[in-house]
Amino acid sequence: MSSDSLPPLPQNLIVLGCGQVAVDFLATVASFPNPDDKIRSTSLKVQGGGNAGNASTCAARLGLNPRLISKVSNDSHGKGILEELEADGVDTSFFIVSEKGNSSFTYVIVDSQTKTRTCIHTPGYPPLIPEELSQSSLLSALDGVNMVYFDGRHHETALVVAKEAARKNIPILVEAEREREGLDDLLDFATYAICSAKFPQAWTEAPSFSSALISMLLRLPKLKFVIGTLGEEGCIMLERSVNGGSDAEEMDVQCLLESLKLIKDDSKTIPTCISSVETKLSANGIGTITGRLFVGTAEKIPPSELVDTTGAGDAFIGAVLYALCAGMPPEKMLPFAAQVAATGCRALGARTGLPLRTDPRLVSFL
Repeated sequence: MSSDSLPPLPQNLIVLGCGQVAVDFLATVASFPNPDDKIRSTSLKVQGGGNAGNASTCAARLGLNPRLISKVSNDSHGKGILEELEADGVDTSFFIVSEKGNSSFTYVIVDSQTKTRTCIHTPGYPPLIPEELSQSSLLSALDGVNMVYFDGRHHETALVVAKEAARKNIPILVEAEREREGLDDLLDFATYAICSAKFPQAWTEAPSFSSALISMLLRLPKLKFVIGTLGEEGCIMLERSVNGGSDAEEMDVQCLLESLKLIKDDSKTIPTCISSVETKLSANGIGTITGRLFVGTAEKIPPSELVDTTGAGDAFIGAVLYALCAGMPPEKMLPFAAQVAATGCRALGARTGLPLRTDPRLVSFL
């Protein structure tokens, strides 16, 4: 498929994000320093960051119309954050701009030897509070929106937005990177959840990753699916059955996961996805969920092309937002999101390598 024959853009174009924005100071070093070392960077880039800012930028480059609720200060960092988001097509008209304090920023040290990054974050101050978002602004921000996304920051304001979105029956995607204050309340409203590798077990105290996904769906009855991202190992998704599946076969979720892993094709370098049939998935001591289990792979990026993994999870989420608006099935959504994330890892910073929808590396996934 060429870029000239891409499918039409989804009609559900408007997504609303609420969460963190920042400035990233990205320094590449030959290897991470030891304590009290003095070293020189091999390259330096200053660009916008923050989970919600990155995911919204990704969604915009893929063709959606993102709006963003967040807060910056009226300083040089804040002005740069707004200008960069607007240049990428993100609507910042619902931002709060404080005349005092500082905008959020992060020092990111990229280790060329291990291909890892270390982040040192300074939060913005003063924080966003619900009273700063008027009811009229909230209603305007949600007008015409087809999806709302939260990264777990600004939790008090986010909860106000989530309650109104739920009242309007707008689907909600919640990112669960790690346990944060107020995240439990947000997850109660979630239609979809995307988690880091460690979150499901930390949150549920389940004995395995797969049983933790079952526990999450049991604890969160509104949740349609949960995705656990595993970096270069891909992702695992558990989708709740819509119809109940009373006649489905019952199977231990860990055994099913292992069987799916055995049949995946490790020779392929591009992202792929394999799935189970509708099954009653059980986890000992936790319970049973009827649904489907998916194993998604990541692209095998040649070491010579892998530059920086900063923001890979944010890119994955931005691509999932697009996929949900476009009505992609999971078998198509997971490889597409993995490809978007991998494309971004070929450049320094969370946003430099984020692809446009017409990128030749994406057209076969659309």
